[in-house]
Amino acid sequence: MERVRWGILATGWIAERFTADLLDMPSDADVVAVASRTDASAKAFADKFGIPRAYGDWASLAADEDVDVVYVAAPHSAHREAAGLCLEAGRGVLCEKAFTLNSREAVELVDLARARGGFLMEAMWMYCHPLMRRLADLIADGAIGEVRTVQADFGLAGPFPPSHRLRDRAVGGGALLDLGVYPVSFAQLLLGEPSGVTARAQLSEEGVDLQTGMLLSWESGAHAVLHCSINAATPVTASVTGSQGRIDIPYGFFYPDRFVLHRPGREPEQFVGEGLRDSLKHEAAEVMRCLRAGEKESPLVPLDGSLAVMRTLDAVRERIGVRYPGE
Repeated sequence: MERVRWGILATGWIAERFTADLLDMPSDADVVAVASRTDASAKAFADKFGIPRAYGDWASLAADEDVDVVYVAAPHSAHREAAGLCLEAGRGVLCEKAFTLNSREAVELVDLARARGGFLMEAMWMYCHPLMRRLADLIADGAIGEVRTVQADFGLAGPFPPSHRLRDRAVGGGALLDLGVYPVSFAQLLLGEPSGVTARAQLSEEGVDLQTGMLLSWESGAHAVLHCSINAATPVTASVTGSQGRIDIPYGFFYPDRFVLHRPGREPEQFVGEGLRDSLKHEAAEVMRCLRAGEKESPLVPLDGSLAVMRTLDAVRERIGVRYPGE
């Protein structure tokens, strides 16, 4: 296919960002349909972005045979339902992170995609970012030796009122699934799934985590010290220390514009990105590359990796005592 026809499922701020980036890729992508839970919301979104078809229900978008792939931007709690509808109908799916509410739902989606031969990818845009890929390649090639520790954080100051979705248990609220997924995914990009998980959290009156500290461990002896928060503006930085050096990533570690490699006896080496930094185009381009190549999942964001991250997030929630309705 020369051009890829996209459908947008949900109409929140992240759907707006993604759609704007797609429309800025005119030689590759067409946004042909949008769906929301109401006709009015879908129509308003379609009018804003010049999208030809607007649906007031998700099933109609899933059934639209002129759609090649659907971007699912609904809350975590709806990912299983929304992505499942699209996969059942034969649409490819790019599903926002966290991939699902829990690992059970993630397994169900992956099994469905593989049984149907459909395309499925988690929208972990960090994994598709060119400079993050460069960093991961350097570490894999031994630039800092054997990885010993990973440190990463992502926190927002808030305050978010109890009515905000980030504090709503019914939609998977809390710091972990919205923000903590980034530090966890970063650590697992470099080290794989941990063998040990320890965590502590401050919980809200609603029973979601306001901030969570995590210590992950691996059989190799490596550790990751990770933190997420919705009541404190943290540095949002990351550092990877190995047996022969260290890499530091400044603010916005999951969409870096630079990082610095430190090695004993050498001057620090700064690696600077080119072009787009804070853009969702990289993940969109990877989806379209996969579809054109007939690939059912992305080598940059493999489904087994998404499943492993969900298992870690489940383990963290078990240790901090956060459960969502229906679990």
